[in-house]
Amino acid sequence: MKFKISTILILATFFLHQNSEGETLFIKETLLGENVKQHQKELDKYYSNKKLGSFVENGKTFFRLFAPSAKDVRLLLFERPEDTAGKSYEMSKDKNGVWEAVINGELYGIYYGYKVYSKSYFGDGSDLPLCVDPYAKAVTTFTTYLNPRKAIVYKDNYNWEGDSWVRRDWRDLIIYEMHIRDMTAHPSSGSKLPGTYEGLVEKGIKGGINYIRKLGVNTVELLPAMEYGYMEIPYLDSLDGFFNTWNPYERNYWGYMTSNFFAPAAYYSQPWKKLKRSVWMGADGRQVKEFKDMVKAFHKEGIGVMMDVVFNHLSEYERGNLKQIDKDYYFRLDNKGRFVAESYCGNDLRTEAPMVRRMIVESILYWMKEYHIDGFRFDLGKLIDWKTIKKIIREAHKVNPSAVFVCEPWGGGYDPTGFSRRGWGAWNDQIRNGVKGQNPIDGLGWIFGKWYGNNNIKRIESYVNGTLLRDKFGLFYKKEHSVNYLESHDDYTFGDFVRIGSGEVNPKQIIKNADKFVKLTPRQMKLNKLGALFLLTSQGITMISEGQEFARSKVIPWDIDVPDKNKGHIDHNSYNKDNATNYINYKQAEINKELLEYYKGLIELRKEFPAFRRAKYEDVKFVELKKHPFVLGYFLNYKQNLFFVGFNAEQKSEVKFMLPEGNWEMLVNAHDAGIKSLGEVQKTVSLPAITGVVLKFKR
Repeated sequence: MKFKISTILILATFFLHQNSEGETLFIKETLLGENVKQHQKELDKYYSNKKLGSFVENGKTFFRLFAPSAKDVRLLLFERPEDTAGKSYEMSKDKNGVWEAVINGELYGIYYGYKVYSKSYFGDGSDLPLCVDPYAKAVTTFTTYLNPRKAIVYKDNYNWEGDSWVRRDWRDLIIYEMHIRDMTAHPSSGSKLPGTYEGLVEKGIKGGINYIRKLGVNTVELLPAMEYGYMEIPYLDSLDGFFNTWNPYERNYWGYMTSNFFAPAAYYSQPWKKLKRSVWMGADGRQVKEFKDMVKAFHKEGIGVMMDVVFNHLSEYERGNLKQIDKDYYFRLDNKGRFVAESYCGNDLRTEAPMVRRMIVESILYWMKEYHIDGFRFDLGKLIDWKTIKKIIREAHKVNPSAVFVCEPWGGGYDPTGFSRRGWGAWNDQIRNGVKGQNPIDGLGWIFGKWYGNNNIKRIESYVNGTLLRDKFGLFYKKEHSVNYLESHDDYTFGDFVRIGSGEVNPKQIIKNADKFVKLTPRQMKLNKLGALFLLTSQGITMISEGQEFARSKVIPWDIDVPDKNKGHIDHNSYNKDNATNYINYKQAEINKELLEYYKGLIELRKEFPAFRRAKYEDVKFVELKKHPFVLGYFLNYKQNLFFVGFNAEQKSEVKFMLPEGNWEMLVNAHDAGIKSLGEVQKTVSLPAITGVVLKFKR
């Protein structure tokens, strides 16, 4: 397709930059003037159903790349990942923008990449980065902040041994949000392969899957585990106008800088205590098998596996990804041809572009079919267009009707109701903020005897029922669309929020002994339990974050050799720390064992009695005590089982509820929780300040 010069003015601007190894980088940006949108609309006419990526058929190896704006593309093959000179092959372009090279032989194990020549480029290609195949099934990455990568022609003959998805009604989900490395990286886990896929499912150790199984949750949600950008710009160095003054660790530990949407992260295939520089990770492709082994092990325990996925932006600083393959097609640009960054990560994917939409949908289906993934959580979901959102769930449910789809309903807007209308679940930040508050300094919520924002007792009642649209300020059409949570990887842990919000901890204090600091005071224990009780008895999807069950604290080690001015402080944004700030310390689980056992009991209660998951709106009858505005009780009548659930968020006053005639078994009190009777009560039940109760009528 041809464009008139009068319609689109193309200006090529070049910048020079030296990286930390002293290599000169030529950084090119295409500026398209006022006609960017028209240009991208013209590019959207290119569409192909051809199979993309590398694959072997009939004794030949195919390489295909969609890059409609490119002037030329060359395929380079390498025998070893460290090779700098590869064998070059010309690629031909079809009318739909797909470049192809076909080579005789089954080239399994070969490394490859692409040199992409744009229409505004006139060099010999020596200064162009090697671009990684966006459809690569396995990738090896060199550990520098530019993240040079090579794709691998991977042969997969994995034996699933009859494994399939764990199919579960969304209402029954109890999700454990976790980082793969965190669960075994700390020595207290007992793992011989700490921080890896293999370590996570290692038998006979304290941490990992063994701990998760004993906790009782039925689903794990993995923080991003697709291949991603591990490194940031060297501290106090600059690149493209970015001067790194914010990250002395130079890491993107959490994984929210995806580079390849079809390849598992190699980082979790090697038991490193510390990320090493100048190493090719994942060169043998073992991460593919190890990821599948991990999923299979969870499935054998009846535990579903969800993935946190990032399709709103791409890895920010690296060279040789979609930004160099075809910036004009794959990214949202402003009227000067610059990246739009509503994600605050430097580059937002143009999900509305037909071939980007195809790539996202095919990625989801690939992880479902090839890795048996049971569900997905989408980062900053509102940055993905509605047409793509609808197509994702429609196509995925053709494969597995039980597949779970939830998201952050923000980023470029806020619309939980819009996702619910399209059959998606969404993180319910309103229950989070209403119950505990928005921040522990001056934004405390109900469990502290405070009202945050527009919250009141009616809002708390609405949260019990799934925050449905039938209630004022409700969000969801169905309760199973509400992902109820009090803690996620972002912000303070719930335990630290309580420590600070209780007024017993100064967030600016230096902490030199985290194990001693983590021990909860009596008031902190009560607040943690009250929040947990509300969370695990409310209708909707339940999510807890790793370590929430023992009030994990994210204390930055005060003696680490990193120029971090916050050493020794509580962290509220630990995205960059591959250290004890994030690692799960099982010694601390023992220190706060009372809370851990309380969570286990509540999880058992929720699983045993469907009333806490499947009750109808009409099955819940609320009781309010007008003289006590922070007190709430309700009767829950579901299929011959009658429960009373009471909460006293008054900070000093004891309250008393009247009960219908008969004997009531106590299943939860201020100290314990579970499905075994803790005694019987009649006529009344008293709740001390900051406590809750669950009673079951004994017929």
